[in-house]
Amino acid sequence: MSIDMTQFIDAFLEESFEGLERMETELLALDGGDPETLNTIFRCAHSIKGGAGTFGFGAISGFTHGVETLLDRMRNGEQEAAPETVNLLLRAVDTLRAQLHAARDGGEADPAEVAEVRALIEAHLGDAAPASSPADNRGAADSGGTDAPADGNRTGPRGWRIHFQPYADLMRTGNDPLRMFEVLEELGTLSVHCETDRLPDHADAFDPEDCHLAWTLELEGDASRDQIQEVFEWVEDECDLLIEPLGAASEPTPEAPLLTPDATETDATTDRPPAAPAARGGSGNRGAESSSMRVNAGKIDALIDMVGELVITQSMLTDISEQLEEDPSQMEAQIERLRTGLGELERNTRELQESVMSIRMVPIAQVFNRFPRLVHDISGQLGKQIELTLKGEYTEVDKTVMEHLGDPLVHLVRNAVDHGIEMPEERAAAGKPETGQVTLEAFHRGGNVVIEIRDDGKGMDADRILAKARDAGLVGPNQHPDRHEILQLIFEPGLSTADQVSDLSGRGVGMDVVKKNIRGLGGNVELESEPGKGSRLTIRLPLTLSIMDGQLLKIGEETFVIPLIAIVESLQTLPESVKQAFGRLPLYRLRDEYIPIVDLAALFGRTEPSPLPERALLVVAEADDQRVALRVDDLLGQQQVVIKTLETNFRKVPGTAGATILGDGQVALILDVAGIARMASGRDTRAA
Repeated sequence: MSIDMTQFIDAFLEESFEGLERMETELLALDGGDPETLNTIFRCAHSIKGGAGTFGFGAISGFTHGVETLLDRMRNGEQEAAPETVNLLLRAVDTLRAQLHAARDGGEADPAEVAEVRALIEAHLGDAAPASSPADNRGAADSGGTDAPADGNRTGPRGWRIHFQPYADLMRTGNDPLRMFEVLEELGTLSVHCETDRLPDHADAFDPEDCHLAWTLELEGDASRDQIQEVFEWVEDECDLLIEPLGAASEPTPEAPLLTPDATETDATTDRPPAAPAARGGSGNRGAESSSMRVNAGKIDALIDMVGELVITQSMLTDISEQLEEDPSQMEAQIERLRTGLGELERNTRELQESVMSIRMVPIAQVFNRFPRLVHDISGQLGKQIELTLKGEYTEVDKTVMEHLGDPLVHLVRNAVDHGIEMPEERAAAGKPETGQVTLEAFHRGGNVVIEIRDDGKGMDADRILAKARDAGLVGPNQHPDRHEILQLIFEPGLSTADQVSDLSGRGVGMDVVKKNIRGLGGNVELESEPGKGSRLTIRLPLTLSIMDGQLLKIGEETFVIPLIAIVESLQTLPESVKQAFGRLPLYRLRDEYIPIVDLAALFGRTEPSPLPERALLVVAEADDQRVALRVDDLLGQQQVVIKTLETNFRKVPGTAGATILGDGQVALILDVAGIARMASGRDTRAA
């Protein structure tokens, strides 16, 4: 039977990328050759090698074989887990990641880099070369050559005797011995003897999901030992396996080792049925990366429960409809039932919505996990001693938000390491520990997810920032901003406080892009810093970009939506609190603070600017530390709205964050408070 393995390649690649992340994390945490940590790293490499061999990625399997051999020697105490060895393995992880990307995209990883890292691994092993991998042997066979009889691979008669004794739970992991035998049969003439001596004596002790059988197989032909081991590679940790040449004694020898699992090992990918390697060419062009995510089974169960509730409610409403048709005189009683049914429908719909949205929530650890490696590499490059602390890694955020959060956080963490933390001798002179602390923390607050990047470095010099800003023309000679305003200048394009340009920073490009990207996610970023004590950057983001709580506003004949979280308060104006300055926006005095009044109808070009009525209705909103008073005609209800982008089907509209469809089918624009504040400060009337 032939199985099309290309359908499983996406899953293999996704699991392999996750395995590399785990390897990277454990390598960075490796402390003096801890056996359990080494076992975890080894299992990840072993799974990648086995999967690559199964799916025909010979180059990946061959490269990983060397990595696996080095890790095995470290596990056995034959190789020290020295810093240079760990750094080499981290570099090997990068090389493997590049190879997997090339396999996914149908390209080829840098052959010079692969060869260099392979040579370094071989040098660490102390041999001329690591033992040949199954992929190397298969590659020769696939190219049409003959499989040379390597040591221990081909001796005596033309064939092999295989003793295969699965553990009881092998079937539970989705593996099927019959499929392995079908693959073996393609390698030569196969005879199978089934051993039933492990079957339970009584039916009560028999579990149909357990495997109680063992097999002795004889394979005649030119197959090598490596080709046979490759067939059993997925299950070698779930069975006792002995491979010996035909005619040899039935006992383990150095040439035919008995493969038994380490007590601490569990292959992370044993839930796949073994099959013959798929031809690489069958996978086609894999340039487009698939988007997938893992969902907790509990969330799926909750969603199924909600669907069940909806079905019950639908049945109730259908029954009401039939009762009204049969007996219209019962309308009053049925209307009361209808109200109850509609209330149930509303409740179930909201709960269903919350269940569906929770499925899109993923732990922010998927972003945080890249930073231990980043800090390790940069601190080594700069000669600094830095300890990174991660907190709140399991705080959940919408998948879309998470996918766009990586690059801004990379820049902020890199700045904390490069600009914030001092050199060890500087810290010692200042009375600080030589090891600097960088903390990355996430938590929920209200309807937002908050991310903080803190360091105990030298902080920021406000006078130096101000001088740089004046030199760049960002602050005029007669302007005297306060300390908070000065610190926010680092988010201006082209401003850099670095004395010289380096590979890490100094070009004045980055912080403005960070703020722009965070704003694009509907969030904001704030900076606090104290000289000599360190800095703290705080990012606030919405939990989701798909649904929000909004306040409906009436402006003329149009309905708009403003995010509820942006509203500070709403009020009616008092004439004595309105101040008008020539050529500028009117201001409203609210508790000793003057707030600019924005006429939304005029700003969006719906009407000409008009004087403010004595009792005008204002909505005070805040974004990016700016407050504006929005002049509206009426406040309607509050409701949750589904956010739709305008750019996909129309174009970007200044001052808006998207649109939504209301219950009556009307399209309403969603206001972008920060954008409106910027527009109003530039022009008092029209947006475009």
